[in-house]
Amino acid sequence: MGVPAFFRWLSRKYPSIIVNCVEEKPKECNGVKIPVDASKPNPNDVEFDNLYLDMNGIIHPCTHPEDKPAPKNEDEMMVAIFEYIDRLFNIVRPRRLLYMAIDGVAPRAKMNQQRSRRFRASKEGMEAAVEKQRVREEILAKGGFLPPEEIKERFDSNCITPGTEFMDNLAKCLRYYIADRLNNDPGWKNLTVILSDASAPGEGEHKIMDYIRRQRAQPNHDPNTHHCLCGADADLIMLGLATHEPNFTIIREEFKPNKPKPCGLCNQFGHEVKDCEGLPREKKGKHDELADSLPCAEGEFIFLRLNVLREYLERELTMASLPFTFDVERSIDDWVFMCFFVGNDFLPHLPSLEIREGAIDRLVNIYKNVVHKTGGYLTESGYVNLQRVQMIMLAVGEVEDSIFKKRKDDEDSFRRRQKEKRKRMKRDQPAFSPGGILTPHALGSRNSPGSQVASNPRQAAYEMRMQNNSVISPNTSFTSDGSPSPIGGIKRKAEDSDSEPEPEDNVRLWEAGWKQRYYKNKFDVDAADEKFRRKVVQSYVEGLCWVLRYYYQGCASWKWYYPFHYAPFASDFEGIADMPSDFEKGTKPFKPLEQLMGVFPAASGNFLPPSWRKLMSDPDSSIIDFYPEDFAIDLNGKKYAWQGVALLPFVDERRLRAALEEVYPDLTPEETKRNSLGGDVLFVGKHHPLHDFILELYQTGSTEPVDVPPELCHGIQGKFSLDEEAVLPDRIVCSPVPMLRDLTQNTAISINFKDPQFAEDYIFKAVMLPGARKPAPVLKPSDWEKSSNGRQWKPQLGFNRDRRPVHLDQAAFRTLGHVMPRGSGAGVYGNPAPPPATYQGNLYRPLLRGQAQIPKLMSNDASQFETSGYVTGLTYNADIILFHRGVGAEPLLPWNRMLQTQNAAFQPNQYQMLAGPGGYPPRRDDRGGRQGYPREGRKYPLPPPSGRYSWN
Repeated sequence: MGVPAFFRWLSRKYPSIIVNCVEEKPKECNGVKIPVDASKPNPNDVEFDNLYLDMNGIIHPCTHPEDKPAPKNEDEMMVAIFEYIDRLFNIVRPRRLLYMAIDGVAPRAKMNQQRSRRFRASKEGMEAAVEKQRVREEILAKGGFLPPEEIKERFDSNCITPGTEFMDNLAKCLRYYIADRLNNDPGWKNLTVILSDASAPGEGEHKIMDYIRRQRAQPNHDPNTHHCLCGADADLIMLGLATHEPNFTIIREEFKPNKPKPCGLCNQFGHEVKDCEGLPREKKGKHDELADSLPCAEGEFIFLRLNVLREYLERELTMASLPFTFDVERSIDDWVFMCFFVGNDFLPHLPSLEIREGAIDRLVNIYKNVVHKTGGYLTESGYVNLQRVQMIMLAVGEVEDSIFKKRKDDEDSFRRRQKEKRKRMKRDQPAFSPGGILTPHALGSRNSPGSQVASNPRQAAYEMRMQNNSVISPNTSFTSDGSPSPIGGIKRKAEDSDSEPEPEDNVRLWEAGWKQRYYKNKFDVDAADEKFRRKVVQSYVEGLCWVLRYYYQGCASWKWYYPFHYAPFASDFEGIADMPSDFEKGTKPFKPLEQLMGVFPAASGNFLPPSWRKLMSDPDSSIIDFYPEDFAIDLNGKKYAWQGVALLPFVDERRLRAALEEVYPDLTPEETKRNSLGGDVLFVGKHHPLHDFILELYQTGSTEPVDVPPELCHGIQGKFSLDEEAVLPDRIVCSPVPMLRDLTQNTAISINFKDPQFAEDYIFKAVMLPGARKPAPVLKPSDWEKSSNGRQWKPQLGFNRDRRPVHLDQAAFRTLGHVMPRGSGAGVYGNPAPPPATYQGNLYRPLLRGQAQIPKLMSNDASQFETSGYVTGLTYNADIILFHRGVGAEPLLPWNRMLQTQNAAFQPNQYQMLAGPGGYPPRRDDRGGRQGYPREGRKYPLPPPSGRYSWN
């Protein structure tokens, strides 16, 4: 979903929603890799029923990764996808259902964004290839060293679109993968697997939501099903909340910025293509055995607990003295709706609402102030009350002018701080850094192969002194940026300026007349043209209604789209209560090849049939204007091109279909098959109760759809129909990947599956189902107070609140005291003073398996610790950061990771008997006379009592 920084904002504002995943890794014995047994209990102390995979979030990082070399061919890509799914499965370990959804043909509203992305990707890819070739030629001309250029075709990620041969092959590979796991993996033994490939229309995440909605409406549905959805898009959070399921968790790969990327020319790390100098690679290891090792670790996964987010939102949205009954479910629906204003995949965000500027908090505050006047909630089961929305938007419009002025002040302040920072960095740089033989080296690296030998050390020392004297003299004058200036000075060049070139902004929202300039520059109309502004606002209101309906009821119209590149202002939302919000019924999605023609640039035409491809490049084509070779990108007040708006022409559906009618007869049978819409396929193994039922359907040759017996598959309902390309028992399943073996003794079976069908005007109720049990609250009422008996806020870490904490025992404390370095500031950790005697807090927190103890380094009065030296005495590593309350969760300290392996709980009575000065076990006297071992025991923090951790 197009909401940049949404997840970052959410995880910082509500830190307890995040839990680190505990992942059991495969073991290796005598060179044989032993896979993880997923049939065993989940190490995360939670059992999930259903796992849903938004496959496009898996396909993209596996086919063109950013932090490691890309797979050499399509077969390696498929294997990488299989391994990624295995990792997710071993973490989540679903017990009932695995639903794999690949993006199919999207609604017309989404195709505009897909078109923009693919045109950008094609343009950036070609520009990168040209730049790479230019730098290569320059380096070789200077005598630089570069590895030989690999002759391989550049992987065009645009092929990850429904209708291409790549997606067709992926569907075949996933069928093989599912059959293989059902036959050989014990964790898949009783699992129902549903594959919705790219032939089934709809975006992957919305196909998943549609399945959940339709199953919730069935009488056999278990309202306490625990769902887990995998995907990195921000809209999954809103979609999970929209289901109103009490147990919903999202798993995603943890984003770590600034991951090292290899140079595209020399394959070395530490620089980009434009900065490559063609230097030979340094030897890694004595025998260069570390040459192929990457400096980046395997990505880790995190859980996002929506039940905890619901607790946060319930607390934040609760309002007193309402003229109507407060309903937390309706309030959460309104919160989801308000998030649409800061951006989504179907509408541009309003100019005055930026998530980085606290737009959602501002909307929530206005909502709580205005809702008393509205007389009710903004939404109900996916339908919008426009009269109430108008009151919210006009309230935002009243402060638009101040928002724009504050944004300008913040930007100017940021630039000023950056300029001062650059000046300080230049001023603090050493005046002279010796080079050549006198270049500083790390200890032990003098004898490395790359070290130089001085042929004339005296001459080298003389040159160094002369160079040092010529840099700075006592009478040297300095420029404004802190660097020395020559006598008489020089004229400062434009490229030497500290201020970076800023894109020209003709709108100037912070100055009077901003609305007139905005409409003139962005829409090329006069702001006084009330009719046009009304048209823009009406289209945007239709978009808000369409998006909310899409999230709660399914696609209201496959044809609707927002026909402008920019959004109106909040102050323009006047008189929207009477605007129509109905959509044309009975619309159908595009066919796969038709969608390719609507979203692909001409450079990606090789994925289309030849006669179709010609329409994209032939100057005489009737739709040649849909495929510009170059296009403008409006930064729209942003700094980077990827944040800008691609000004591409919108595709006229009628013209496109008319042009395609002439080339449809040229399709081959295989292309015709790829151009057809398909459905979902259900797989089960031989141990599943449905296996014999499905096998009997094939044996009888049933031609009519058959109802799924819900008692045989955990309440799942729908229709079965025979599959012409089914996986059947005792039939060989051929491997589409040459490096993988065929399944000669297959016992799995597959069949076509269709969700329960409802009337087009049926409304799925956005409520919590009867019989649903809310999870035990994670956040205590005291957690919301700024101060709770002098203790800092301590969220529950992990799913299990009853797990016994693990602490150091008596022997471990003695060992720790023995190995800790002595002396002032010596060693990695320094010599911190103990906490003050008045501090009564518990320094250790409970942990879950695989999670480290987190010491409580901050109290409500941080100055108390600073003066005691407890914090300031530590030598922090790069990843040790103190987080203040409300900003984020405290990170794990590296020196606490040793506590993970300790299993014995601390017994306080043992320490009461052995207590020395400060209440800690004394060191034995037989070591008292040795150097470095004082008789007085080291004052470590008092360990916590054993048993269940108490927050009070």
